Amino acid sequence: MLLILITVHLLSRDSIAAPLSHLPDARATTDSCNDNSRTLFRIVWGCLATIFACTWVSVHPNVPPPNQSRLRLFWQRLKMMLIAMIAPEIIVGFAARQYFGSWELANDFNFSTTQAFFFCMGGFVSSDGHPIAIEEQLRDPDLGSKLQEAIRNVKNGEIKDRSKGDAFSKGVALLQGVWFTLQCLARVHQHLAITQLEVATLAFAVVNILIWLLWWNKPLDVQWPIVIGPPMQPDTETVTLPVQISHWTRFFDAIFGNYQGEYKPSSSVSVPSFWSIDLYKLDDIGAGILLLLVGAAFGAIHCAAWDATFPTPAEMWIWRASSLVITAYPSLTFLIGLIGMNNRLESIANVGSVIVPLGIPFYIGARLILIGLPFAELRSLPASAFVDVNWSTYIPHI
Repeated sequence: MLLILITVHLLSRDSIAAPLSHLPDARATTDSCNDNSRTLFRIVWGCLATIFACTWVSVHPNVPPPNQSRLRLFWQRLKMMLIAMIAPEIIVGFAARQYFGSWELANDFNFSTTQAFFFCMGGFVSSDGHPIAIEEQLRDPDLGSKLQEAIRNVKNGEIKDRSKGDAFSKGVALLQGVWFTLQCLARVHQHLAITQLEVATLAFAVVNILIWLLWWNKPLDVQWPIVIGPPMQPDTETVTLPVQISHWTRFFDAIFGNYQGEYKPSSSVSVPSFWSIDLYKLDDIGAGILLLLVGAAFGAIHCAAWDATFPTPAEMWIWRASSLVITAYPSLTFLIGLIGMNNRLESIANVGSVIVPLGIPFYIGARLILIGLPFAELRSLPASAFVDVNWSTYIPHI
C-alpha cells in the first residue's frame, strides 16, 4: 500500500485532467489549494483505506490449528484477504453458510448465537484437542447430550473475550464503507465524475457491508479454542488438515460449502479455513441464492461505469468485457448447480460441470484486470473528478 501511495504522489504532479465539455458547477476547478477540490493522492488514499477496511477488518477466519507462529497466522489472514479481493462472492457464501448454520444450531440445540457461531468456526475442542464441529457429535447417543450441555455452559462473555473485535471496532469499519457509499451517491447526484478506482472500491464496500452484517456475532481473529467435554476417540492417527483433505476438495468447498464427508474431526486438530456445518436443503439454497445476488450486484456496480471516461477506447472495452464476465459467471455457476439437482437434466449438468472449471481462469483474469486497470486510469482523469462534493446542498451551514 505504501509503494502505491508513493507512486500516486509522484504521478499526481504530472497527471492529466481531461477537459470538461461543460462545468458541472461554479466550483469545477482542479486547483489543489481550493477548499472545494481534492487531489489525486486524496482520492487514492480514500479508496485504499476503504478497501483495507472492507477486506482485512471484515474477514473473520475460523479458529486456526494450535501452536501457529505469528507469521503463519498473518499469512493465513492475508490469503483470505486476497481471496476477498479477487472473489468477494466466496467470502459472502462462506459468511452466509455460517450465518444459516448458527441459526440452525441455535434452534436445534438451544445455543446462543455467539455459542453457535463459535461452534461453526471450530471454537470448541475435546480435552485431547480434537474439534467438536459437526452435528453428528452433538447427536451422538453416548456423548451428545454432555457436549450440548458443556457448550451451553460456556458463557458468551468468555467467547467474546477471545475476540479481537467488538461492536465498536466493527461499527467503525462498517461506517467507513457506508460513508464511502454516500460520497459516491452524492457525486452521481451532483454530476461529478467518479473514477474507476472509486467504482471498484464502491463494489467492495457494498459487498462487505453484507459480510459485516452476516458475521456481526462471529468472534474476530480467535487463535485458541475452548476445551469442553471428554476425550474423543480418533479414527486414525492425528494429522494436520492439509494432509487430510485434498486441495480440490478444499477449493470447491470454498465455493459450494461441501466437503463430501472427507473432513473427520476425530482425526484432525482444527477445522478447514472455509468450514461450516452442513445446512438443511432450504438454507443451503438460500445461501446459494444470496451468493448469486451478491455476485451479480458486485459485477453490476462495475458495469455502472459503462459510459465513464477512459484514457483509451481499448481500456474502455476491456473494462466492459471484464465487468460482464464477473457479473455473468456467478449466475451461470449457480444455475448449473440448480440443474444438477434435477436427475432428468443430468446430461446438461455434466456439461456444466466442465464449463464451470474452464471459466475460473477467465473470472480470475477479469477480477485482476478490474483491480489493476483503475490504477492505470489515474494517469488521465476528467477535471470534475477533482471537484469535491458540495455537502451544503444536503446539510446547510457546513
